[in-house]
Amino acid sequence: MKELVGSPGTVSGLMLRIGQCGFAAAAIGAMTSAAGFSSYTAFCYLIASMGLQMLWSFGLACLDIYALRRKRDLQNPVLVSLFVVDLTLDNNWCNKFIVQNMQVTAMLSLAAACSSAGVVVLYAKDLNFCRPQNNLACHSFEVSVILAFITWLLIAVSSHVMFWILASV
Repeated sequence: MKELVGSPGTVSGLMLRIGQCGFAAAAIGAMTSAAGFSSYTAFCYLIASMGLQMLWSFGLACLDIYALRRKRDLQNPVLVSLFVVDLTLDNNWCNKFIVQNMQVTAMLSLAAACSSAGVVVLYAKDLNFCRPQNNLACHSFEVSVILAFITWLLIAVSSHVMFWILASV
């Protein structure tokens, strides 16, 4: 079987998951450091989705660490199904539930980043709420949104690799 960069159980896969977890945590930290973020629903949604992504990526990183320490191969159909959504109807419900979390967190992360970016653009560019005399921490909001998009980009890379692996298993 061909080993792809970012495959589960490899150092590159571990770095990808650590990156996802780290950027999600940084997005949460940047958003919560801004005063008044809880007044905006999109920003609260960003915190919730990045929190979910951080926990899921941390769990997958722990699985990668286990595989690296024990020198186990994670590229068999059962374990790959933990990482990828398999839409066939013959799998059991437990595998489908676990598998779909990665894709769900990817969609939630993209939706949260886009909605938060829309609010930031509205306030910073259209309504000019970010002028120096206002108490709105637009710079922290912008940094958090950028970090959320980087998190989503890493999730997209991971999903792409997992689909290639699923096709080859």
